Amino acid sequence: MNAPAQFDATSRAWTCFDVTIEDHVAHIRLKRPEAMNTMVRPFWNELPAIVNEINAKALARCIVISSTGKHFCAGMDLAVFQGGGSTSDPASEDRHVNAEAMRFHVKLLQDAFSCLDEARMPVIAAIQGGCVGGAVDMTSACDIRYCTSDAFFVIQEINIGMTADVGTFPRLCKLIPEGWVRELAYTGRRLPAQRAKEIGLVNEVFDTHEAVVEHALATAREIASKAPLAVTGSKVMINYARDHSIKDALDYIAVWQTAMFSGPHMAEAFKAKAEKRDANFPDLAPLRGEM
Repeated sequence: MNAPAQFDATSRAWTCFDVTIEDHVAHIRLKRPEAMNTMVRPFWNELPAIVNEINAKALARCIVISSTGKHFCAGMDLAVFQGGGSTSDPASEDRHVNAEAMRFHVKLLQDAFSCLDEARMPVIAAIQGGCVGGAVDMTSACDIRYCTSDAFFVIQEINIGMTADVGTFPRLCKLIPEGWVRELAYTGRRLPAQRAKEIGLVNEVFDTHEAVVEHALATAREIASKAPLAVTGSKVMINYARDHSIKDALDYIAVWQTAMFSGPHMAEAFKAKAEKRDANFPDLAPLRGEM
């Protein structure tokens, strides 16, 4: 499936991203290498807009997020904390009223990455060089992470006098041992690529940027060849199991199968294998955005 005309995001002049869709795979690339792909203000609106459109219109079966230049992303642009319209600007002269409004603003920033976790299709991150601050929040919301041998991860917030608040702790504590989360959070040290693989943050380490992106896209195409309903069901169940007890997760998968177990999709998988051809599965249905 080449980039469809109805996907407006592929033709928009995004500030921070390039977007292409091919072979059922959406490729979102950060495109500001001269600024180390920092998260300027437009970033926080553009990323969820792109991902939510792909998700709602079922325009791809897998998403890959990669970057350009020496570093994947240096995290939040410091200008976001300064000047008019910054995250620290008071919404009211009353300190307590301002705090309540600030809570909702932080939740808005969190949603920019939660869309990756909540998307119906898997999201793969291909990381090179520095993955710093907010970039750790972003990539921890992805389903799969690959990186280059020169990659490193930093919970940068502690180094600028704040507590990470956009998803680092809730997600990292599910991905790697808690002791590592605490060490990285308290010290602001770099976690190098090989150690990141050893503790399970990334699945594989590659020698070059080109190699990691190529592998991420190849994995995405392999995922896209599977039945989309089965893939999204797997993501839903993995996320549910992460957030619930074993008993609750077992009950939920039973309910899911009762409603969405697809004999025809299984029959097509078996037939395609017997006939030594690619299986032909239906895409997920677009979501209804209004009544």
